[in-house]
Amino acid sequence: MSASFNKMIIIVGFISLFHSAFSAAQHRSYLRITAQEFTGLPLDIVVQAVTSLFAVMWGVLNVAGNLREIHAAAELNAIKWDTQRNLPSFYIFNHRGKALSAEYLPPSSKAELEHLE
Repeated sequence: MSASFNKMIIIVGFISLFHSAFSAAQHRSYLRITAQEFTGLPLDIVVQAVTSLFAVMWGVLNVAGNLREIHAAAELNAIKWDTQRNLPSFYIFNHRGKALSAEYLPPSSKAELEHLE
């Protein structure tokens, strides 16, 4: 199918989707005016909305063309395995894990605590 046909499907789908949204809002207004309880949308509005949505999705997928593969691995192949996870911005040397060590001695005074920060 031609691209212009697919674009026309998208335009008609969006117009139909907008019309179904407007119809839903109009239905809610009618129910408020007549003091009726809202139990759900009429079936024709739901069918129109779902059909329009699928028409728009189908048209967009056909206009977009063929999808191409992302070659992220080609960029990573040039980097050595040892340096791939080397992120210096995440290095933390002063953390609570040192308290798990058997040789750890907690600071005895407040001055030592302030010095460590």
